Amino acid sequence: MSKLRIGLGVDFHQLVPGRDFWLGGVLVPHTQGALGHSDADVLLHAICDAMLGAAALGDIGTHFPDTDNTYKDIDSKILLSRCAELIKEKGYSVVNVDATLCLQAPKIRPYVPQMQEVIAGRLGLTVEEISIKATTTEKLGFVGREEGVVAYANVLLEKQ
Repeated sequence: MSKLRIGLGVDFHQLVPGRDFWLGGVLVPHTQGALGHSDADVLLHAICDAMLGAAALGDIGTHFPDTDNTYKDIDSKILLSRCAELIKEKGYSVVNVDATLCLQAPKIRPYVPQMQEVIAGRLGLTVEEISIKATTTEKLGFVGREEGVVAYANVLLEKQ
């Protein structure tokens, strides 16, 4: 049995006016924010799904359903910490995270170091073990029209 397991997470959220825009646990100034039951942090949700998937624990909706008002407007950093606890209970720890955000605007490069610090702190890692990249869709599709945001995350787990 392998001591290493990899997980892939993906999340999508619609962008709407009047909502805060949380990415990677950081409030990013923007004219729109992500719509969701929680704070709709698409990056943290993708990381949670990658962690849960690698440990064969289902997905974020299984553990934190949007039908449960306990999670209404919850800070996704709390969900990330809870997912870290769930994988720890199965004997795993996170080795590294590699994530990509797909959004037309705003530019997130100035916020990446803070996102890395937030995520690393919640997962007990160093910032060098958290990779966050961003790309546009060159104005194509719902992302290009600034109607939504997408995040992909790969997480490597190691059995302790």
